[in-house]
Amino acid sequence: MSNTVKVQPDLNFIKELQAVGGDSLKKCYQCATCSVVCPLSPADNPYPRKEMVWAQWGLKDRLVNDIDIWLCHNCGACSDLCPRGAKPGDLLAALRNMAYRSLAPLPIIGKWMSSSSGLIPLAAIPALLYGIIWFIMGSRLGSFLPKFELVDHAWVPVKEGGQIAFGGLFPGDYTIDPVFMIVFAFMIWAFYSGVRNMLKAFDGQPKTFIVGRKKEPSMIAALINTVQYEILQHTQFLDCNEEDADELDIKRATGHRWLMFAFIMLMVVTGIVAGTHWGGWFLTFMGIEGLGSIVSAIGHTPMPLYHPVKLLAIVGAGLGVYGLIALTKRRVNLDEAKQSSSWYDWYLITLIWAIFLTGIGALIFRILGAAVLAYPIYYVHLISVFMMLAYLPWSKLGHLVYRTVALSYAKKIGRIPMGSDK
Repeated sequence: MSNTVKVQPDLNFIKELQAVGGDSLKKCYQCATCSVVCPLSPADNPYPRKEMVWAQWGLKDRLVNDIDIWLCHNCGACSDLCPRGAKPGDLLAALRNMAYRSLAPLPIIGKWMSSSSGLIPLAAIPALLYGIIWFIMGSRLGSFLPKFELVDHAWVPVKEGGQIAFGGLFPGDYTIDPVFMIVFAFMIWAFYSGVRNMLKAFDGQPKTFIVGRKKEPSMIAALINTVQYEILQHTQFLDCNEEDADELDIKRATGHRWLMFAFIMLMVVTGIVAGTHWGGWFLTFMGIEGLGSIVSAIGHTPMPLYHPVKLLAIVGAGLGVYGLIALTKRRVNLDEAKQSSSWYDWYLITLIWAIFLTGIGALIFRILGAAVLAYPIYYVHLISVFMMLAYLPWSKLGHLVYRTVALSYAKKIGRIPMGSDK
């Protein structure tokens, strides 16, 4: 006797899914071409055909808790070969966009992130914060575009001559570092909550048992394997369409890789500057003044262009721009009939462009002594960095964490092989 399954479609979910990138899902007539041509889909219970069925039926609970939406790297092979133009790749991307909004707490941020109208409140928060700081410090210094001289490791404003010092107008000790420490802690808390919700949902997934598998790896072992192969080497990313990779696929892989290296370099630079500053302060506080002064001097800003840390920052900025050019050219040249770009895609690319261009622009105009341009550009740079960090768990860039966790869990249960077993 067969079991009866009651299907309760969520029509609002279907409309919402279509609004965030899954607008063509109704064209699917279940031929399964997408699952056949996907280079990453497992042979057992493959995707994305089943996701297309669930989406058409409005099965929200199944889709938002589906681990397979994170295994897709959106190479576009399924959408390219779909005979109906249903764009299965866009559907999975749309599902991930919805997941970004629902996994982390504070759903209002996810709602703002989902459309262009939310850009105003997202930008207004850091703009108002740093605008108030600029007004207070400018009033205190007697100029909103001040120049400084360095006296006993402190920036002293001068009326004539001097140099542009962002740390003089926006002191790091009580306007930059504390704010970004709070933002970083907020981001970690949001990611922790989101990952916890994700793993809780995955617990209801069917477990995959592989014949001949000796022992299920631990989550830590699977995570290490994922970082080694999928993040640092981009193994699965490169497996997408590897037999028939066109110029756009190559630009996508190249852009992702160089942009990743750029962010790593800039994170190292930020860590050195912050670590030496506060490390020197701590050593001085502990009474080791000589060593404290030496440590503080290593990361003191602004640095000369020949400083090793500054050179690393310049190289990182160059790699970032190179990667962004490749990704932007690919995005612009996409065939909209086969693969579309959503608000999430353009928001992220535009925000990262803003971070790199304002960072480079602030450096150039500081060196030229053009305070009327240097300080406003640096102000926009602070806003952009704040937006990237604070809203990271709700943005497309959140896949750095969510997809890493999903890939690790998939390896743990045997849904996909460990990197060394490929």
